[in-house]
Amino acid sequence: MASALYILDSKGSPLIYRSYRGDVAQDVPAVFQKRVIDEEESRITPVFEELGHTYTFVRENDVYLLMVSNINTCSLQQIAFLHRCVSVFNAYFKTVTQETVQDNFVIIYELLDEMCDFGFPQFTEEKALREYIMQSTFLTKIMGTKTTLAASALPAAVTGAAGSTPWRLPRNYKYNNNQVFLDVIEQVDLLANQAGETLSSEVLGTIKMQSRLSGMPTCTVGLNDKILFDRTGRTGRTVEMEDITFHQCVKLNQFESERVISFVPPDGEFTLLSYRLNERIQQPVQVRCTFTHHGTSRVRVHCTLQTKYRSSLTANEMEVYIPIPSDADRPQSNSQTGHLQYAPQVNALVWNLGKIAGGRQCSCSAEFHLPSIRSSDVHDLSRMPVKLRFVIPYFAVSGFQVRYVKVSERSNYVATPWVRYVTQSGVYEIRTD
Repeated sequence: MASALYILDSKGSPLIYRSYRGDVAQDVPAVFQKRVIDEEESRITPVFEELGHTYTFVRENDVYLLMVSNINTCSLQQIAFLHRCVSVFNAYFKTVTQETVQDNFVIIYELLDEMCDFGFPQFTEEKALREYIMQSTFLTKIMGTKTTLAASALPAAVTGAAGSTPWRLPRNYKYNNNQVFLDVIEQVDLLANQAGETLSSEVLGTIKMQSRLSGMPTCTVGLNDKILFDRTGRTGRTVEMEDITFHQCVKLNQFESERVISFVPPDGEFTLLSYRLNERIQQPVQVRCTFTHHGTSRVRVHCTLQTKYRSSLTANEMEVYIPIPSDADRPQSNSQTGHLQYAPQVNALVWNLGKIAGGRQCSCSAEFHLPSIRSSDVHDLSRMPVKLRFVIPYFAVSGFQVRYVKVSERSNYVATPWVRYVTQSGVYEIRTD
């Protein structure tokens, strides 16, 4: 995988260095400073090559984590491993900065030795690492008894014992009220033409889970998955998920065979799965924006917004960004709903509607002047899209549904599941007329 791992400060100077193969002959900090620190921001890439060596890095606050290899490697795997390193470091000393790295260099070296061997990732679950790499007591315990650490003393997750659950350590969690919370968060990316027709749309979904369950429970989550409904002959609205990514706790073989998500959850918050839907969706918000030119220097814009979701729902933080040229002068606006303000830093009129219920229609108008208008300016203005930003609680734009959540545990306690849906805008653009 990798020949060496560096942790560098904001100027590219090494704070920590671990060589796994000893086959890197380059001056790595100097190369990194040249290609990243001293380079223009627009030309910096997270993966680059220098004389046969591959450099892969991520940045966390004022610290760079860098892996260097002189063989053909999987850069995505290295990026994922570096992000796992950041997650583990955060679990040990809250935040990764130049100061915390310098103050905790001993524990970082111990962690790197356990997490990576000869350049290959070994074990990156912070809860299991905490079982035998401790910041103070572990070293005292080993040196005080003058014994070596036997395999039987290690957690089952590290030794590879069957049925191990390294993400749920320790195993003696106890709650008075056993509850599990699921947040279904969907981000909609959409592009529509001047007539309001959808040209392209995509939904990126995430299920975030918070577990407050005692003991060692097994959770089962059922979805309105199209493949499951087709197999069982059920009817109803379904979704066909693509690019599904599960948390490591999910039993993948059971999902493939039964299309049911079964797992022993970690304690606390984690991302259960993420998915993508590439099918056409109904626009939750429609906008029609027209520009009218009067003479050679005056432009009038009229914008109409319609909310297409249920009237019982209310969107939060609804904002419409209406593009205007950078040299616009004396913009004057009029809106009966919300506030319409000029934002020169983004070359747009920002229509802030705040909270707005479904099934409503509202409009605004504005007028601004230009020093001069040429034919190219008119075409440039017509190509700039209107952008939207919004959050709609209790609404899943794709129709995604969690049908049930079951919790079983040896003590047979009763657990209360809670499911909440949220739809938020991603790159949501409507072309102007």
